[in-house]
Amino acid sequence: MRRTASPFSLILLGLGTFLLVLAPMLAWYVEPRAAVNPIDIDTTAVYKGTGSVFDLEKVATVTGQTITVTQRVRGNVAESDGEKAVWDVITTVDTDKSLPAEDPHDALDFSPHRWVLDRKTTEPVHCCEEKPYIEGEAYLKFPFGVEKRDYRWWDNTLRGTVTMSYRGTKEVQGYSGYRFTASVPATKTGTRLVPGRLVGLDDTPQVLAEEWYSNHGLELVVDQSTGRVLYAQTGPRRTLRAPGEEKDAAVLLDSRKIAFTTATQKEAVERAEEDSGLLRLVGLTLPIGAGVIGFVLAVAGGVLVARGRRRPGSSDSPQPSLMM
Repeated sequence: MRRTASPFSLILLGLGTFLLVLAPMLAWYVEPRAAVNPIDIDTTAVYKGTGSVFDLEKVATVTGQTITVTQRVRGNVAESDGEKAVWDVITTVDTDKSLPAEDPHDALDFSPHRWVLDRKTTEPVHCCEEKPYIEGEAYLKFPFGVEKRDYRWWDNTLRGTVTMSYRGTKEVQGYSGYRFTASVPATKTGTRLVPGRLVGLDDTPQVLAEEWYSNHGLELVVDQSTGRVLYAQTGPRRTLRAPGEEKDAAVLLDSRKIAFTTATQKEAVERAEEDSGLLRLVGLTLPIGAGVIGFVLAVAGGVLVARGRRRPGSSDSPQPSLMM
């Protein structure tokens, strides 16, 4: 009997083999290249809370104020490339008195800075007029594939890193993320030239007062897959002290809790669901699907090829020999 493989069996075998090769490529090649930080980011996070602020008109600290912190992050596409992302950040602190502000410079506090990060690892990259010199493992977001461990988080007010300790999971708008917490003890962060009477030195017209910062409590809830911050809460306290003194003389800002607004939480969760869903699709769902279907097709095609196909006119019965 003469047998030959049918075109259909060869197609099944070829398609199955292709899918079996495609499955690991999706997981090991495509997915890591999809997990990169964008260069064209344009987001705004809004925090709200209550506390005390220093009123320049009254020259005194006023309590019970509504505090709004706005953090705008925009990617500098021109200076970014395939390896690094350049993000320009503007953080403003306002009370109801200074909102709405046509110019962010009119805010109670205005802080522009630049963060340059590795697009794959999220680690700081020191170039491109970066200011300040940012360190640590995370700032604004965590790396992709967040682990259940402590991370060094950059605190821009402190101008240093704090250790964010892993505290389990927490839901934000019905979406589960990893929770991290930290606190900051009172730390001197710089000096500021102010009238002496602000720090109890009435006989001194101007004095280089010490700026001190502490934080009642930092809390971050982070998407495990993308590292996106779903919820952020901070409790900043910023004060002035007379040179060499151990006690605060004036309170510039003090709040136990300033946190993401509901709208900011919902936007963060929506983007995390979209991005993590894409990573899961190319890193897990498609590879598994391609592997299973490829295996089935390859086996079916292999069986058909092995069995072959009878050619017309062929027979299974033995042919008689010619006798002389």
